[in-house]
Amino acid sequence: MKLSCLQENLSRGLAVVGRAVAARTTLPITNNVLLVTDQSRLKLVATNLEMAISYWVGAKVEEEGAITVPARLLTEFVNSLPNDRIDINLSAKTKTLELKCARFEARISGVDAKDFPPIPTVDGAITTKIDVEALRQGINQVAFAAASEESRPVLTGVDAQFEKDLLTLAAADGFRLAVYKMPLSAPVSQKAEVIIPARILTELNRLMVDGEESVEITVNPNKSQALFRMKNTELVSQLVQGAFPQYAQLIPQSYNTRVVVDVSEFLRATRTASIFARDGSGIVRLVIAGGKLTISARSEEIGDDSGDIDATVAGEEAKIAFNGKYLIDVLSALNESQVALETTNPSSPGVIRPVGVDNYIHVVMPMFVQW
Repeated sequence: MKLSCLQENLSRGLAVVGRAVAARTTLPITNNVLLVTDQSRLKLVATNLEMAISYWVGAKVEEEGAITVPARLLTEFVNSLPNDRIDINLSAKTKTLELKCARFEARISGVDAKDFPPIPTVDGAITTKIDVEALRQGINQVAFAAASEESRPVLTGVDAQFEKDLLTLAAADGFRLAVYKMPLSAPVSQKAEVIIPARILTELNRLMVDGEESVEITVNPNKSQALFRMKNTELVSQLVQGAFPQYAQLIPQSYNTRVVVDVSEFLRATRTASIFARDGSGIVRLVIAGGKLTISARSEEIGDDSGDIDATVAGEEAKIAFNGKYLIDVLSALNESQVALETTNPSSPGVIRPVGVDNYIHVVMPMFVQW
């Protein structure tokens, strides 16, 4: 292997694939990054066996070749170099990668590329495209609601339903449910449902850089792997196996009280109340009455607080309590300026909908308190 590329491009590529380098592993080679020439580009690959990220760097390739080297060592060295051309040369006999940039040079001992785990090729039963901005918003408003504990693996994923020209993302952790619908740029030929690990979608969100227009999504026939392809980046992920709960029946179809408030005011009042709720199981109380929403919390040991915000109320007066963290999570994810909260009674789920759009719904289970 013999090639040259720019330091800033190689540094960017190593930062991207570095997200997939294994942190704790029983397979030492997954601490390495694979460098392989691919036509007139340098391809960087890293995997932790759950996901693999590939990134293509523009390069002037003189000799083809492939090698794996420790990812952290290579990244730290490249990041310390000046913004200049890097000449990379691989000695096939000694498996040593030589890098030269300006007045710096280094030699890094590598491991044969044949020992690197093979990256799955995902042939599509489903192939579609989606606008980056729509997908980013969907991930932001859904992924946080997935479970973080592994006791029910399907709940650590985000349910993705592809049907015609629509993608529906849903996540639930047993206490809340988030559902977001978005249009597909290319319709799918058949209806399909897969569960994508929430942490993979969070990584994908980081990879979707400014300037990207669309992401191509491919799912293999047995629904075990998905490929997300962007301009210079590909992410391959294992999918969660199992059946996602039938969540449609968890969404209340009616309400007795509907209150519309300003998102930023609701968020500020909830954050303030959450300071006092820390010692009280995180419980934040909401009272809807007299054209306002009162948000309060109290703790036997430290005291209590209360805040009022203006509200447009339809229906009867109401009281309900939630875990403050769940309210903060959903309110922080909204882009709209107003939000509606719909309630039936203190023991029924509350429904949060941004005002002005109809493609997102968030359901939160209430907490039981002595009023």
